[in-house]
Amino acid sequence: MSGAPEEVRRKIASLRREIERHDYLYYVLDAPVISDAEYDRLMAELQRLERQYPSLITPDSPTQRVGGKPREGFATVRHAEPMLSLANAFGEEELREFDHRVRNALGSNAYEYVVELKIDGLAVALTYQDGLFVRGATRGDGETGEDITANLKTVRSIPLRLREPVHLLEVRGEMYMPKEAFLKLNRQREERGEATFANPRNAAAGSLRQLDPGITAQRHLNIFVYGIGVLEDPVRPSPATHQEVLRFLQRLGLRINEHYQVCRNMDEVISYCRIWEEKKAELPYTIDGMVIKVNSLAQQSTLGATMKSPRWAIAYKFPAEEAETVVRDIVVSVGRTGVITPTAVLEPVFLAGSTVSRATLHNEDIIREKDVRIGDRVIVHKAGDVIPEIVKVLKEKRPPGTRQFSMPAKCPACGADVVRATGESAYRCTGASCPAQLLEGLIHFASRGAMDITGLGPAVVRQLVESGLVKDVADLYRLNPEQLTGLERFAAKSARNLVEAIQASKKRPLHRLIYALGIRHVGERAARILAERFGDIHRIMNATYEELIAIPEVGHKIAESVVNFMRERQNRELIRRLVEHGLNVTVEAVARPGGDSALAGKTFVLTGTLSALKRDEAKELIEKRGGKVVSSVSKHTDYVVVGENPGSKLEKAAKLGVPVLDEKEFLKLAGVKEDGD
Repeated sequence: MSGAPEEVRRKIASLRREIERHDYLYYVLDAPVISDAEYDRLMAELQRLERQYPSLITPDSPTQRVGGKPREGFATVRHAEPMLSLANAFGEEELREFDHRVRNALGSNAYEYVVELKIDGLAVALTYQDGLFVRGATRGDGETGEDITANLKTVRSIPLRLREPVHLLEVRGEMYMPKEAFLKLNRQREERGEATFANPRNAAAGSLRQLDPGITAQRHLNIFVYGIGVLEDPVRPSPATHQEVLRFLQRLGLRINEHYQVCRNMDEVISYCRIWEEKKAELPYTIDGMVIKVNSLAQQSTLGATMKSPRWAIAYKFPAEEAETVVRDIVVSVGRTGVITPTAVLEPVFLAGSTVSRATLHNEDIIREKDVRIGDRVIVHKAGDVIPEIVKVLKEKRPPGTRQFSMPAKCPACGADVVRATGESAYRCTGASCPAQLLEGLIHFASRGAMDITGLGPAVVRQLVESGLVKDVADLYRLNPEQLTGLERFAAKSARNLVEAIQASKKRPLHRLIYALGIRHVGERAARILAERFGDIHRIMNATYEELIAIPEVGHKIAESVVNFMRERQNRELIRRLVEHGLNVTVEAVARPGGDSALAGKTFVLTGTLSALKRDEAKELIEKRGGKVVSSVSKHTDYVVVGENPGSKLEKAAKLGVPVLDEKEFLKLAGVKEDGD
């Protein structure tokens, strides 16, 4: 920490404490006291100071929850104490048999139980050393698991530092995905044509085993901590009961599930289980039963364990809820990315707390695999108590006159061709002007990597669509300030500024326009390759699959997608209108590697905030002049371009002896004059 002013160190420490407190209030107690905007301001201030003084960054800083490159695999972890699984009971009689075994083993009926919800998730172990979170692991086979520390650090309900110091603590918990997050994730995957998760438990497991912690961070996982594996702390007495364990964990800032009850006998246990069997649908997460534990830890020790399961605990599994109904129809809907999704319209039936009248069929392959027909009698359940799903067709009850379903050849929303790409299960609408895709298409068109239209964010896009002013991206270029001033929050100046920003975007290079069109599989790099190879939007529109696949960087998926997009009539009409509005549809001559530019063939790293150029503009300038921009500094880097508040890349450049340029020196090297290029 040497070299940093004392007031900065105090400020950083204060910000961390404040952010940790708000994380605890929001993610553990569900009782926030500040707005999201105020929280973001605190985090931004901490990030700014840590960028200025990287030597002050600590592993438990709130800014370090997500970071680093994706890993190649997971290391193996041996648990300090085995993570045993629970024996199951599937009815009240089996619970009473368990109670009989406990009574006989203890030689007394002087015991009580703690009954908890059985969260349908994934067991993990969290290790804290001197109060700091140092390791997280999956249960694995109970003896060994996988080290998923980096992924668990992204879960904000897991504290990076305990609220009270403990020398060594390993706790066990259940990671889960809330119902709302599960539904959102599956919608996103369905719209991208990816396989959906069968239930929240599978989604949580898949999210925790991502090699890139950044993906885990987007999945909105949560945790309930339920027990202790190891506790070494000479300054405090150990808990005597499981109820005391839960209170102790809560005091440390760990998130426990407060829906538990101490029961004096098995009758009370069964009564509490019945309550939650009826109420489980009301919870924001899924449970598949209840966990019953002997409360006294001394009695737990007396009862012991088998090789697989403790003798002092048992899981009561709720019976699966299913219902029989009839498929009245199969209809399709168009998602925001153009995916056509079939849904079964059902004879309404009450199931798991609500009336079900629709069930997702995911895609045509699932329909064929299960042989679902219109008019069939079927068994439905809720996958993970959330998504209504057809389990099977009762073929022995199939009535005469049932009809097979086929995906439509045309989009029901716009009439464009529907295609299924090779190797994919999803059918997609190819129409760029499809009203079902309009909102997301406009937001993408205006985004920074695309046409970069300042002021045209999601809220404004929604206003333009709902007002009827914009029906496709070409309509943006017909807007005038007078039309906008009639909308909410649009004064004369803001209306004029937005129209000017839209008009200015006409000058964006061709590769930006290609990317902005939202052609499936065509990202920023592929768009640049297409622009440089063909040089004109009209040549791309008429390119054959064979011409596209002949380009080394263009694979089968990109070639097929471009051809499908460009042959759709409404897409060609959209491009024609964009050309009429004066957008740039050709490539300017630029310097190539080996040419006259001083940047040609050179590798650059950008760090800090540039004043004269945006980061994307600086990158574009370098690439136009034949250079290359990479994200990390190495001995192969030719220059590091430094703006205001540079990060650790500047320090690494100094260590490796890589030349450093400030913004003026960079512009001079690039041949850019002060009044422009």
